[in-house]
Amino acid sequence: MRHILQIGHNDVRILLKWKTAYIWLFVMPLVFIYFMGLANRGPAAPFNHRPSVLIENQDSGFMGKILVDQLGAQGIDRLDPNKGRSAARGIRIPPGLTSKVLDHQHINVEFFRRSDSAEADAFMIELRLIRALIAINSHIIEVVADPNDPLPITEARLRAVMAGPDLVRLDTRFAGRRPVPCGFNFSLPGTLVMYLMMNLLVFGGASVSAQRGNGIIRRLCAGPVTRLELIMGKIYGLMLLGTVQIAFLIIVGRLLFHVNLGSNLPGVAVTLLIFAWVAGSLGVFVGSVFATEERVVAVCVLTALAMAALGGCWWPLELAPAPLGRMAMVVPTGWAMAALHQLISMGNGIATVWRHLLILSAYGVAANLIAARYFRA
Repeated sequence: MRHILQIGHNDVRILLKWKTAYIWLFVMPLVFIYFMGLANRGPAAPFNHRPSVLIENQDSGFMGKILVDQLGAQGIDRLDPNKGRSAARGIRIPPGLTSKVLDHQHINVEFFRRSDSAEADAFMIELRLIRALIAINSHIIEVVADPNDPLPITEARLRAVMAGPDLVRLDTRFAGRRPVPCGFNFSLPGTLVMYLMMNLLVFGGASVSAQRGNGIIRRLCAGPVTRLELIMGKIYGLMLLGTVQIAFLIIVGRLLFHVNLGSNLPGVAVTLLIFAWVAGSLGVFVGSVFATEERVVAVCVLTALAMAALGGCWWPLELAPAPLGRMAMVVPTGWAMAALHQLISMGNGIATVWRHLLILSAYGVAANLIAARYFRA
């Protein structure tokens, strides 16, 4: 165990001496998070649209004022007459409305349209006008049908009835749906997964390839260090490097991008640490197979980018066709992203991602076995 820790700590010290390592560990991921978060902004929250209407109240009595108030209660905003050009529709309350209602005479309220107005707004306004007229007629019937008060309709009596409790109430709300990961809630985990895979592949592969080329691994194997300790030490050092990057991006993501992990922070941390184990093991494997650092870097970058694209680090798989979603589950990045979306965007607990963590762990075991099989001094 002592040899594993020594090898890992020494590798981290060597890797952190590379000035370019800080750029790829800290600077580039932040830039990527920012631009990907802007590019994947989600739709705005639903809201009750209040169309603007030009209301011409030509009635001098109280019925015209009551109708205007009722239109406002139904969700119609009255425009100032000076801004009538921007109105979607217009409502004209004719003169003599109050007197004709009190004399039990028929009267029409005019609903006129503008030629350039949107049909959706027009339909909404017409519907709310009908609801307002039905409500006023219902209140008038309630007033005149009261046997305890045979007095004629007055503004005070009508408003008192309107202010009373409704016998029937309708409770409406926006339907919920499974949220699609978007904004910084999408770009933070996507960038973390992509750069963890890329950095640990590149740093791990280049480190193993370089140390094998200059004879360091051969000298270690000649000493008291076993082959297994050497492999696990390399993976341990890469996981330490990944932990530094995970902690930095999560803290900055909370403070700068306002990604609130809440009680799911332990689940996010466990998911990313298991994924770092997978990426580090693959990095040791790549460094064992390829002889030169240049080839290692080229293979690792291309592999990491392909896994990021296929695994949903660049766009939400929830919006992708079903075949592409199934293909994402072939690579570890797809399972990591699916787990992180459950924990961050969906707000579910760690109990919902146990299968994802189990499969990621299986990838880690398989990567360890492959790295051990092909590791050479």
